[in-house]
Amino acid sequence: MTDETRAPTSSPAYARLVLAMLLVVYTFNWLDRQILGILAPVIKADLGLSNTQLGALGGIAFAALYSTLAIPLALVADRTSRSWVITGALVVWSGFTALCGFAGGFWQLFLFRLGVGVGEAGGVAPSYALISQYFPPERRARAMSIYSMGIPVGLAMGVLFGAAIAKAVDWRAAFVVIGLAGVVIAPIFRLVVKEPPRVAAPGGQAPVIAVFATLARKPSFWLLAFAAAASSTAGYGLAFWVPSILIQAYGFDLTATSWFYGSLLLAGGTTGVYLGGVLADRLGRADRGAYARVSSFAWLVTAPLFVAGLMSPSPVMAWLFLLIPNALNILFVGPLTTAAQHLVPPSMRATAAACFLFINNLIGIGAGSWLLGGISDVMKPRFGDEALRYSAVALVSLYLVAALLALFAVRPLRKDWVEEGGL
Repeated sequence: MTDETRAPTSSPAYARLVLAMLLVVYTFNWLDRQILGILAPVIKADLGLSNTQLGALGGIAFAALYSTLAIPLALVADRTSRSWVITGALVVWSGFTALCGFAGGFWQLFLFRLGVGVGEAGGVAPSYALISQYFPPERRARAMSIYSMGIPVGLAMGVLFGAAIAKAVDWRAAFVVIGLAGVVIAPIFRLVVKEPPRVAAPGGQAPVIAVFATLARKPSFWLLAFAAAASSTAGYGLAFWVPSILIQAYGFDLTATSWFYGSLLLAGGTTGVYLGGVLADRLGRADRGAYARVSSFAWLVTAPLFVAGLMSPSPVMAWLFLLIPNALNILFVGPLTTAAQHLVPPSMRATAAACFLFINNLIGIGAGSWLLGGISDVMKPRFGDEALRYSAVALVSLYLVAALLALFAVRPLRKDWVEEGGL
């Protein structure tokens, strides 16, 4: 077993370079997920799909293997080389993204999205563990938040590049170009990011059941995991369907939609995810419960502002109302992923992160887009084209559930936290 205390031979400059490379890979991770959302209207028309089928492509088709394989791949990363696992994962998910451009119908596209999920399962948890090795505890949530900027940047790039390539050529070319770009990045990442030395820890490699048993005894793990899952269900659903809502509500074309939504994701998302890390690092020094409390407050404000934005009569009002919740709904990523890793000893962090992500992603990704699409199909006979918008408003209520669960986690998190070097 290895002890992932901070890499002893790394300089601060090299640690920042590693973080930058991890950010690039994570950006491709989210770019490959989001591209389907902006292209949903043209794919729906070309392949004759329903909203429920589209939601399944954006949700369970990706989440099924993405969530279940994350834990075994995290174990492989813990026992071998995290940088090699991330490199291989990038090649696999990028290759399957490119194959999506050759799909001839729903089931082919469904299978290729399963492949994207297989690849992306090996990317995130090992990255979290590398960050924990390269950055000390007092800077870790901030580093995690910088890494997590890959979420809004990748979402925005998926929206902007996907729409631009689709307009210039077609939706199939968008998948192929973006997928092949990820394959090109993979060898560069492996050459730059070296596996840091690890110090052998007593007791040997802990099996996954031991890691999960450690987490399962801690109430804060369950509260934080299900809070993140509730938020992600709403967040993934909105990320997939908001482009379609904008087209229906305001008559945007694909280009106008990409600029409207892409600017929201960049301006709001990058600000919110970085702010979460800064606040957690600053407030968490005196009170470990702050990692949950800042997330709870952000979700509480997010819900009503999303409703106001989604129901706005004009695009200008919608952009202004949606800017703040697009920052606050993602603020939790740095604080809660950091907190989840501090519920176990350092040598278990990659596996602990995978356990946390398993609950978050299986529920959030698996249910979000599919649930919103299914509700809209049920509501369509009554609400017509407005069904998608009203379904999104209903899904936003899950942010209030997330806020309540995170608030309940504040007190047990203080007790469950494992300090650096703790066992």
